[in-house]
Amino acid sequence: MAMILVTGASSGLGRHTADALADEGHDVVVHVRDPARLSDGNAARWKGVVAGDLAVPDEIRAVARQARAFGRFDVVVHNAGVLHSPDVSTVNTVAPYVLTALMDRPARLVYLSSSMHRTGSTDLARLSAGTASYDDSKLWVTTLALAFASRWAGTSSHAVDPGWVPTRMGGAGAPDDLAAGHRTQTWLATHPDVTPRTGGYWHHLRTQTPHPASQDEGFQARLLQALESHTGISPDGPATSWT
Repeated sequence: MAMILVTGASSGLGRHTADALADEGHDVVVHVRDPARLSDGNAARWKGVVAGDLAVPDEIRAVARQARAFGRFDVVVHNAGVLHSPDVSTVNTVAPYVLTALMDRPARLVYLSSSMHRTGSTDLARLSAGTASYDDSKLWVTTLALAFASRWAGTSSHAVDPGWVPTRMGGAGAPDDLAAGHRTQTWLATHPDVTPRTGGYWHHLRTQTPHPASQDEGFQARLLQALESHTGISPDGPATSWT
């Protein structure tokens, strides 16, 4: 059985992913912004809980410290995300980058993307200016997933489009199936024979072709450089204090 961290797991796709993995017998650590949102009598099913607001730099670091106390994870599912918020780039792109850089390298990384990443911008000045859109943030996190796929031997990394599903973010009228929305990331986290082993962009258990920029090594390098400059944290570990 694997030890797995799922971020943004108090509700929606994150909670469904965490529940499915726990039902399979895995040791699941859940990340939530507010631990009070887990007061549903099911705390015993989790290996542990880490808490912090991924829109706040110091709290992202705190989440990384809490997670590292559990030791090396086999899998990290970067599920947490926001849609209509000025913090889209911080929560959707910067937080996954910082957590990946500051935690011990797992065997598998899974990052939540969106079909909307295809209309995202490659203008990385929007990152430092705080003017990124949701689409931008999802292009960047998709690029991040594919960049790490080729960067670290021994660690697989994939991006997943879960579809437009009826969660609090997606809305009650979303047309896609909620169960299908978490099935791919659950499968990527645990299946012994994922093909391709790393670097896939997935939707409902099938690979698709993502935005060309996400597969461009030059843009991947520029994004990692921009994130390192923005946070003071190297992709391979902390460089300076991020405030």
